[in-house]
Amino acid sequence: MTAGKGRWPIAVSVSASDPVLACLASQYAGWSLAHGDGPTKFQALGSGPARALAVKEPLFQELGYRDQADATCLVLEVDREPPPEVVQKVVHDCGVAPERLTIVLAPTHSLAGMVQIVARVLEVALHKVHALGFPLDAIVDGAGSAPLAPPAPDFLTAMGRSNDAILFAGAVQLYVRCEDGAAERLADQLPCVASRDYGKTFGAIFKEYGYDFYKIDPMLFAPALVVVTNVSSGRTFRAGALNDELLAQSFGG
Repeated sequence: MTAGKGRWPIAVSVSASDPVLACLASQYAGWSLAHGDGPTKFQALGSGPARALAVKEPLFQELGYRDQADATCLVLEVDREPPPEVVQKVVHDCGVAPERLTIVLAPTHSLAGMVQIVARVLEVALHKVHALGFPLDAIVDGAGSAPLAPPAPDFLTAMGRSNDAILFAGAVQLYVRCEDGAAERLADQLPCVASRDYGKTFGAIFKEYGYDFYKIDPMLFAPALVVVTNVSSGRTFRAGALNDELLAQSFGG
């Protein structure tokens, strides 16, 4: 964590010398785990290095990567322990002994949960880079930061604030190796302001779509400000902007 700016004094800063693997093969919450039915059904998305052992997602075929390890960790954004059946599945799919698996529970409305979600500011950018079809092997390095959102007592408010921290105040710098035209197009397309849904807090957008997450424009999920430096030419391209007003609405400031 580092000192933030303005009225939100704490920021989460991240960097990765191999951002594609660090973000997409580990930090991205892409492993869907579920057990049971009805109101007691357990359902969670897993993030962390365990994903790269299990390689259950099609994304890993594109990355061409699989971890080799005898111990691993999985982060679940939930407020209750996973049932034994889910733990057994993770152990089996990862090929590790039960005592060599660590599962971290980080509810969205907790401070720990808020930190780990806001720390995805670089991962969110890499995920959109992938969605835009930009070649991942052209990504050389990356770093990002976003303010730590204040926790909220309920899940929906907390989810909104964690997203808004990145949408309205997340800043990312990517280093790429490509043609200048491709780097400039990436900078222009990457910020969340390029989405049709930009302009309201995440909570307001979520409500408008009847709380159906999949109706939200997937291009919305991106940092507010993007800087793309092409190491081949030395040129830098910048797009997007921070939005203090909408951030204050979301954070309750």
